[in-house]
Parts: sequence; C-alpha cells; structure tokens
Amino acid sequence: MAQAGLQFVIASFLFWGELLSLPPDSYSASKDEPISVVVTIPVLKDFAEQLGGSHVRVTSLLSGYENEHTYSPKPSDLIAVRKARLFFEVGIGLEVWVTSLVKNAGSSSLMVVTTSRGIPLIDDEHAHVGEFERGSVRGNPHVWMDPENAATMLRHITQALIEVDPEHAQDYLTNQGAYLKRLDDMRQDLMNRVAVLKDRRFVAHHPAWPYFAGRFGFQIAGTIQLQPGSEPSALHLQSLVDLIRREKIRVVVSEIQLSQRLPELLARESGGRVVVLTTLPGALPRTETYLDMLRYNVLQLANALEGG
Repeated sequence: MAQAGLQFVIASFLFWGELLSLPPDSYSASKDEPISVVVTIPVLKDFAEQLGGSHVRVTSLLSGYENEHTYSPKPSDLIAVRKARLFFEVGIGLEVWVTSLVKNAGSSSLMVVTTSRGIPLIDDEHAHVGEFERGSVRGNPHVWMDPENAATMLRHITQALIEVDPEHAQDYLTNQGAYLKRLDDMRQDLMNRVAVLKDRRFVAHHPAWPYFAGRFGFQIAGTIQLQPGSEPSALHLQSLVDLIRREKIRVVVSEIQLSQRLPELLARESGGRVVVLTTLPGALPRTETYLDMLRYNVLQLANALEGG
C-alpha cells in the first residue's frame, strides 16, 4: 500500500512537471474560442461573466467556502493561470498568495488586473494591520461589499476585456451598462429597506463589513476577530459581552467562511443573536450571484435587527 502511494506521488509529480514545462503558447486558444479568464474570488467570476457573456470562459480559484486571506493555491490553479489571458484580483493585500502564483505560472502574455484600483479605502485601526499592505496601498480590502465600489471594479474588468478583445467592445459596453443599471436599482431598493430600521448596530466577526455598513447605514459596534487567523483575548471577548449587554445590541454577524465557535459563544454569554452572512457569492443558499448575495446580507441583517 505504501509503495502504491509513493508511485502515485511520483506519477503526479511527473504529470505536473510535464505540464509546467510547456510554453504558455501551448495553451493558446483559437480566435473563435472564448477568452480564458482566471479570477481569485467568486464575486469577480460573476462580474466577468456578466460583462463577458459568451465571449469569456471564467475560472475562480476560490469556490466561496474558503477564507480568501489564508487560501493556499493548488497545482491546478497554477495550470489555470498559465492558460489564462486575463487574471483579475481584488488587490490591497486580500490575496497575499497571488504574486507568487502569477510568477510561478510564468506566462508573459497574461494580463493581471487589480480591480480595486482607484477605490477610496477605509483604513480603520483593525483592518488586518500589516496584511493589507502592498507597496504604498494600505486599507481594508473588502471593497466589493459596497455596490458603489463594485461599479468601479466592473469598469476595470470591462476595460481589460476590450483591450484583449476589441472586436467585441460594444458587447462588453452594452453588458456593462445593463448590469450597472441592475446594480443601482438593487442598491436603492436595499437602502429603502434599511431606512425604516430604528437600530442598525451589530458586532462583526472580523473586519469584512466597513464598506457594507457605510453604504447601507449600519453601525459596527465591535469586532470579535481583529485580524484573520488570530484569536481574541479573553479580556477582549469579555469587553464585547459587557458592551452587548450594556448597549442592548441584538445581533452578532458571523461569516460562513469562518468558524462559528466565537460568535456563538459571544451570543450565548450576552443574550445576542448570531446571523450568518457571507462575503462571497455561492457560499449560502440564495447567494449564487453578487446581487443575490447583496440582497441576502441586507435582508437577513435587517430582519434580525428588527427581531424577525
């Protein structure tokens, strides 16, 4: 059994070695085939598919259940990037693993697009200090949680598609206009829903929600996990329990990509209620697209704050 396992490992190593030894041109698609696009997270996959339509074939490295901060690329990710013409990332240090992945893929024809470029960043004191730094850019990277920022990301994607495929430029621009209209309608509907709330306060699991809260008028009263992968101290947890009791805060927002242990502990000790939301499409039922996710998060949180 051990020998068979060793043979499998050796065969796998040789297989990947042969693939990676091929020049990028070996993966090139014909002119009539869709543009091969790789993205880091599902929200970018949805954006690229909405804009590119039948002209693109999009692969997301994350499925929606993983933690984007701590993700470890697989050998198949390396192959996907090496075959791609376009690579979309959020940037701002969200995907700290991207630089080495792109470098190891070694494709000189790959266009890497940072979709957060030009978005005003929130630099709150607990925004994953140190992990969100890349060059001179520093701030909270969860920019897509604000639909206004999503509109900027969409424009970057459209520009990149036009650059690599000018023949279908009008299709991309038409798709962009239609999607931006849907996005704006959704934003307005959700803001109308939140406008009737008397209490908009919640405690967050980790700092993924400042852009979301700022756009829709929610208030983050406290945060459990100040940095990804770090455990809060007992003193910090007790201070949150005291805060929730004293201020009568009803809701603790958790995320499906993270362990529910601490939010549930906090709610149990304080009498609050845990609401599980998601920052990535597809991670929960009825969150298959970005617009679905946005609607789900706002409505679930609003209902919880009303005690529904």
